[in-house]
Order: sequence, then structure tokens, then C-alpha cells
Amino acid sequence: MIDRNELLTDFLARLDAAPWLTLDTEADSLHAYPEKLCLIQISIDGQDRLIDPLSGIGLTGFFAAIREREIIMHGSDYDLRLFRKWHSFVPTRIFDTMIAARLLGEPHFGLHALVKKFLNIELDKGPQKADWAQRPLTPRMEDYARNDTRHLRALSDILRARLVELGRVEWMQESCERLISDCAVVPPADPDVWRVKGSSFLARPALAILKAIFEWREGQAIAANRPPFFVLSPETMVEISVRASMDQPWDEVLPRRFRPDRVRTVRDAVVKGRAVPEAEWPEIPRHRSPRQTEVQKRRAEQLEKIRDKQAAALALDATLIAPRAALNRLAEDWDQYAPSLMRWQRALLEQA
Repeated sequence: MIDRNELLTDFLARLDAAPWLTLDTEADSLHAYPEKLCLIQISIDGQDRLIDPLSGIGLTGFFAAIREREIIMHGSDYDLRLFRKWHSFVPTRIFDTMIAARLLGEPHFGLHALVKKFLNIELDKGPQKADWAQRPLTPRMEDYARNDTRHLRALSDILRARLVELGRVEWMQESCERLISDCAVVPPADPDVWRVKGSSFLARPALAILKAIFEWREGQAIAANRPPFFVLSPETMVEISVRASMDQPWDEVLPRRFRPDRVRTVRDAVVKGRAVPEAEWPEIPRHRSPRQTEVQKRRAEQLEKIRDKQAAALALDATLIAPRAALNRLAEDWDQYAPSLMRWQRALLEQA
């Protein structure tokens, strides 16, 4: 485990000389709140190493060393978002073996399935839901983590060769570039993040209480470093909101494990929600998509037939070319929405 700056400095010297590298991460969103990056797995020729970002070591040099390199990863969407969020790191080039497998028409594109099929290696599915913030890691956890990068180079060589054979290298490059750019975008704050499951059926007074309880729960979860659902379930939040809005007893709904101070603060939240003026009560947003015209429906059906024919000929999942929502937008206004497709996707639809 690389958990001291001198160990990282020594490894970076080896990394600079390495002709390739593979990368993965482990995060903790099940035992901590907010989620945190707990482990970075990296393999180079002859070495499978674990870097501990929780140890306080400086990772600026590490990210600078890999920024301009091609990084081999698998299912990198979540990893890239973690890197951008916690370390403001956006790579220049990646080769994602999951994307490669999908572009080759592989029906099973999980890492375990691909390693089994192409390398005849059975990986331990192991402690996937383990607490990756715990230290020290168990030997089994360490081995599981190293397996996430240990075989990626060999797998990528096989998939890359098949992409060349099928003439889909440019598809791969563009798909990886799109993933990098998508994951580099910081999503805007969702003003309706407090709307939990079941809230769409509540009246406006109950919604005001629910919003206050949600804000209370967020503070409790951060203070306790526990996911919000461990503090209070959405179902309980909704039930409390309904009862409180109708002046019915709601304390009995609270979990018995609640400490007195937590009971007191959730009562304060309910009082706060009930005190919201009527003019400020939340409303359920009603998003209604515009109805397609008959012409647009026929265009969408025609595009779907073209897409499905191309997908069948190429042995691809049709949604890789364009999901149904994209087809509907294209049917509405091709000139406006076609540029949002990748070049290879657009070419397949245009060729037909």
C-alpha cells in the first residue's frame, strides 16, 4: 500500500518509465456520507499497486504524471467523476474496455465476464460492498482490488486488435473522448433534490414539511458520516410529513433507536416546515413532454427501423447507435439534434 509520500515518489519514477498503465478506484458511498475516494488501483508492467488517498499523501504529482498518458480502465464513468470531483483531474486519453466490448457487440461486458471469456481467468467477485475506508484492508480485499487492474492490459490488447479488424477504432476513440468530456462537466445543483420517493403524491403543506425534514436529514447524515437512508428512510419522511400536515401524531413513526437529541431536532424541523407561509409552499413540478405530431411519429418509426437494421448487421446493441429518446429528438428536428450524436452514430443513420 502506497500511503507515504516517499513511497509515492519512488513509484512515480517507475511509472514515468512504464510503457502503459491501468487504473481503477474504490469509493465508499455505502458506509460514508458524502461519498469519498478510498483507494486507487494502478498496474504497470510487473507491478499491481494500491494508493491510499485517505492517508493524506500529496497526489498532485501522481495526477500530473498520468494526465497526458493513455489510461486503460473498465467502466470508467464513475471513476472519472470521482477524480474530477475530489482531485479536479480530467485525463487526456483513456481506453475503456467496457466501451470496447460493447462496440464489438459483446453481450456480457462486465469485467469478470470479459476476463473469463478472453483470458480464461476466473476472478473472485469478492467484497464488492466492503467498507473500503477501513484500514488496514484485509488480504482478500487487497487481492480483489488488484484484480481490477491486473488483467486490463492483456484484455485491452485483445479488444483493440478486434476493433482494428472490424474497422471500429475511430468509434472507440470518439466514444472515449465523449465519455471524458461528459464526466468533466460539473452538473448543476438540483433544486428538487429533496423530492424523495413518494413525494409526488403529497399536498403542498406536507411538501413544505418534507423539505424541512430532508434538509435536517442531510445535516444529520454529514455529521454522522453515514448515508442519509441510515438516518431516516424516505418512506418514514413521507409518513411524518403527511401526519404532521394533518395535525396527527407522528412521533410514533420515528425509529426507536433515535437518540433524544435527534428526536428533538427532527421536531424542530417539522415545526420549521409547518411554519412555511402558504405562498412559499413547494409545488410538484409537472413535466409534460410535447406530443409528437403524426409526421414526427412516422419519422421516429422510420429512424428506429434504420437503426435496428444497422445494429443487426453490425451485431450491436441498437441503443449504442441511438436510444429511443434520441430518435424522438431527431424526428422532431434532425438539423438541431444530429450534431449531438457522435460522428460514427450519425454516419450509420445517414448511410441508411
